[in-house]
Amino acid sequence: MTSSEGVHSVAKAAPSEHRLLPGQVVLVMQGGGAPGCYQAGVYQAMHEAGIEPDWVVGTSIGAINGAIIAGNKVVDRLARLRKFWSSLEGWSPGTWGSLTTVLAGVPGFFSPNPAVAWGVETKVGIERAALYSIDPLKKLLPKLVDFELMNSRKPRLTLGLVNVRSGQMRYFDSREGTIGLDHVLGSSAIPPSFPAVRLDGEAYWDGGIYSNTPVEVVFDDNPRRNSVVFAVQIWHTRSPEPDSLAQVFMRQKDILFGSRSRSHIARHAQLHRMRHVVRELYKMLPEERRNTPEAKELAAYGCATVMHLLEINARPINGESNMRDFDFSKAAIHARWQAGYADAQGMIARRPWENPVDPLVGAAVYASDPED
Repeated sequence: MTSSEGVHSVAKAAPSEHRLLPGQVVLVMQGGGAPGCYQAGVYQAMHEAGIEPDWVVGTSIGAINGAIIAGNKVVDRLARLRKFWSSLEGWSPGTWGSLTTVLAGVPGFFSPNPAVAWGVETKVGIERAALYSIDPLKKLLPKLVDFELMNSRKPRLTLGLVNVRSGQMRYFDSREGTIGLDHVLGSSAIPPSFPAVRLDGEAYWDGGIYSNTPVEVVFDDNPRRNSVVFAVQIWHTRSPEPDSLAQVFMRQKDILFGSRSRSHIARHAQLHRMRHVVRELYKMLPEERRNTPEAKELAAYGCATVMHLLEINARPINGESNMRDFDFSKAAIHARWQAGYADAQGMIARRPWENPVDPLVGAAVYASDPED
């Protein structure tokens, strides 16, 4: 999609380069509302390069985009993503447009919840205790997602939800069980805007309030595999110092939902390095020691897999405000989609997965917006 083309442009996939990559391709998408169209732009760049994910991991808006990708044939994925985002196009940006979204909702996504009229103290039950109803999304997603295909594990799909009572993250995985509409809705049920969803008797909210960049599920997978991970981060990891109260609100939201992702990724890369160190230390043992039950038990903590983690980091676009997560205007959707497309194209052109990785490290992290 060039700068003169819109969300509705037709893309042609290149011959597949997928098998030239050193491992499974994983697409990890975080939550963040309207800026999630950046993720669709990233997918378009991957698709055009012939790089389709073997595994999609998502939470919140990343879960919705992920369900559309996993729940469609390769040739239909972009068209369905465009259909979803076109269905959400609404009010123009600015104070009145944002206020209208807050008061009236977004067609195809959410609408005001009548239960709020009874007051915030009224006990309506957790599945109705929210500012908005997601009935429009319940009707839209089945038109865009083939749930049987989504559960075929081609690609595998993992969604992050947080258990309301325990406060713990739970990953629902198509490799382990069936994922349905309620799992997708639960993963995008950010409180207090959207109501919790009940699964197996337990209430769940948006997994993004616990871990908004769920890369840990890739590093903790069993069995672990060599991977090229496209981690799409729609909250700004870096920003100039704010010099107005409005910019302070924006930066606070970035840090709350996004900037911790960098230390989160670094921590898992460090743990992965420790696994490689364990493996190398085990190899240094004399043979008689390596064959003992104790040594073999400790060696099980080692690992030889290589992880190439590609951070595709969104940067601010002109005219953004603190209401950007509710800005579903046509102009904003186009700008963010185009930004994700361009940033992912740049990363793919670098082909960082071809770089050698120190066997004692095992993980390499590359950013689309490297620090100076």
